[in-house]
Amino acid sequence: MLSDPFSHLPPTACRTIDTQKGDVLFRQDQTTSGLYLVVSGYVTLQRTGLGGDILTLHRAASGGLFAEASVFSATYHCDAICTEAGSVVKIAKADVLATMQSSPAFSQGFTRLLAVQVQQYRAHIELLAIPSAKERILVAVQAGYFDATVTELATRINLSHEACYRALRGLCNDGHMVRVGRGKYTLS
Repeated sequence: MLSDPFSHLPPTACRTIDTQKGDVLFRQDQTTSGLYLVVSGYVTLQRTGLGGDILTLHRAASGGLFAEASVFSATYHCDAICTEAGSVVKIAKADVLATMQSSPAFSQGFTRLLAVQVQQYRAHIELLAIPSAKERILVAVQAGYFDATVTELATRINLSHEACYRALRGLCNDGHMVRVGRGKYTLS
């Protein structure tokens, strides 16, 4: 059973899906059918740019909700790719819309959840606006962004992986971080 506000939905609204690394939950321009909650593992929302570069829009971890906009959109605006084996709960769009009409508690809880996400996205935009790669990485690490590979960190904070490695080396040289293994760093 899901926690609030999703506990207000009918039991048939939610379906658990076991995922493997590389599984695609939906593709950009595909007709929307629901939003998702990560139970375990990671799911990356991404778009491929005109030059072939992959832009990570969001990385959802355990407890994270994604594809919320699908409730009010005809098509998904990006791809959802599982980057680690785990499971997700798919929450049916039609049931979310119906429950918004019939349950003020659900509507308020869902709106509150979305408001918190807006605050988190604004903080992420603020992070991306930091011009110095070293400072951006330091803030990102302090905010808990560095929980996977250096390449994934670079993608999440809009740096090339080369710039990310250079900045990490510089942060180590400056005494702000310590390299503890291949591709592994910690704050000093």
